[in-house]
Amino acid sequence: MTRKLSRRGALTTLAGGAAALPLWARYTHAQTAEPIKVGFQVHRTGIGAAYGRWYDRTTDAAVKLINEGGGINGREVAMIAEDDGTNPKRGAEVVEKFANQHGCDVAYGTLFSHVVIGSAPRAGELKLPYFVVSEGHHVASGMLNRYTLQPGITDVRSQVLAMAPFVAENLGKKVTMIFADFAFGHDHRDYFTKAIEAQGGEVLAHIAIPPNETSFTRYFPKIPRDTEVLYHVMVGPSVLTFVKELGEFFGPSAPALFGFIDSLEAVDIASPGLEFLEGTYFWEGMCRDAQPDETEDEAFYRATVGVDAHGAAVEDPQDVSTYGHMFGCWVTMHAIKAGMEAAGYRGPQDRAALIEAVEAMGDMPHSRAYPQGPMRFNGRTHQVFGQQYISRVENGRLVRVHTTAIDESLYPDEVDYTQQPL
Repeated sequence: MTRKLSRRGALTTLAGGAAALPLWARYTHAQTAEPIKVGFQVHRTGIGAAYGRWYDRTTDAAVKLINEGGGINGREVAMIAEDDGTNPKRGAEVVEKFANQHGCDVAYGTLFSHVVIGSAPRAGELKLPYFVVSEGHHVASGMLNRYTLQPGITDVRSQVLAMAPFVAENLGKKVTMIFADFAFGHDHRDYFTKAIEAQGGEVLAHIAIPPNETSFTRYFPKIPRDTEVLYHVMVGPSVLTFVKELGEFFGPSAPALFGFIDSLEAVDIASPGLEFLEGTYFWEGMCRDAQPDETEDEAFYRATVGVDAHGAAVEDPQDVSTYGHMFGCWVTMHAIKAGMEAAGYRGPQDRAALIEAVEAMGDMPHSRAYPQGPMRFNGRTHQVFGQQYISRVENGRLVRVHTTAIDESLYPDEVDYTQQPL
């Protein structure tokens, strides 16, 4: 029999009533008492460790909420975490452990693009649904396979397509780009260059910096003198050093700065030496500082994960989150839940039905499950699209000054994964 996939079921969100039941009663209607096992590929070590720590915290909060609401199809969700060391080879080994050693239903969580690219082929070979929270364009480009999906966070190509008009109209058209020298940074290089050219601008120089670099001053003399906008997107444990050295190099004579929040994730924007960032602009996937018009759904997410109004852990204001990215874990876990419920998921024999259910999701309305804003999943390319935010640094806070529409981030499909066999 072919299971009929319900669009309404695919968009199912948490029902509050189940949380009132005692734990023993919440799962009594399930077909099996076995938990749904989600293999969490987490960057606990390596250059992605700061992100991994907050991806872990966000995932724990989402899973706790899902389980308090009755789990998925009446079954508890159990997370099985493995550290991939932010390493592609180790990432593939972790995916194999999830499938063959732990018996996981799905794999989930990967951020750094080179790890996704190194891991996804093995997930496809094992027919293990692989839900990534990565931003790279590798999913939507057609590079990967039907078992790899990105339903929780937008990709670089969509982000820069929506950002370029603001940069050209408000900051300048002669741009120098500084970016991390691996797949994620290359996406910025390739797609922002095209996007700013479409606005009548040009990129004067591309400056690629190795992701493990610890000092950056030697790169800055490569910036052309007639640069009007310095576009920066850096990652890893040395981002604070990067922005401090950038300020020391330019002093008060810096060109306009437009950065992706990656350059400041897990870093307090009020840190000594970052005063020069006042008045500069950042892309944010979700606004770190609570905005005056923060919705109830956003506030619920912030409180449930345990983040204060300035984007730090409520128990430690020095512990700054990776707020611009980690929401993708929350959204992805709820997308997995919605897909499994639409597919009537019972076990590994239903993995193909799960893929088809997620492909059918379409619109994902702003809600507690999707607090970043309304999103739209393209089942052909396995990529979600959503609103983008531009914030300005004002008195040490990130103040949102521009929000793009989903339609501004769309681009023609490069692949149709639904045509690939399951």
